Amino acid sequence: MSKNNENTPYYTGDAKFSPIPLTVSSPQIKAENKGKIKASAVETMQKQANQQINMLKKQAETIMEQVRQIENRLQVSYGIYEAEMKFTPKIGEEYHLYEKDGAKVLSFISPNEWGKNMPYDEFLATVLLLADRTWEVRVEQGDEETLRLI
Repeated sequence: MSKNNENTPYYTGDAKFSPIPLTVSSPQIKAENKGKIKASAVETMQKQANQQINMLKKQAETIMEQVRQIENRLQVSYGIYEAEMKFTPKIGEEYHLYEKDGAKVLSFISPNEWGKNMPYDEFLATVLLLADRTWEVRVEQGDEETLRLI
């Protein structure tokens, strides 16, 4: 190597490896606007992050609704297990909850089957025994107050 080549401020190597265009037919090299690249990347990143956060919030809301349903089912189940039962309930069967003289009674006879001679004061709800031994309310007589009575 000669001293001349080392001190020359110009590119003297092969044209195909040149960091700058050497002829009119060379590919155009544009300077990148780094601020614009960063702004675009940040905007895309924020959109993606917000989309994922919103999706997770919806999933959390769904999970919390399921938690509330399970808690409600537990409260209803506690109330039903306080009722008088003269039989062993079977999983997957519907039963009917009544009230007589302030006490709850669970029966397998529906209000329609009693006709006009129903021996209870009030029909509260039709319930289903689930596999986890909790109860699901199928048909309720009144409103939310009736569910609180269960």
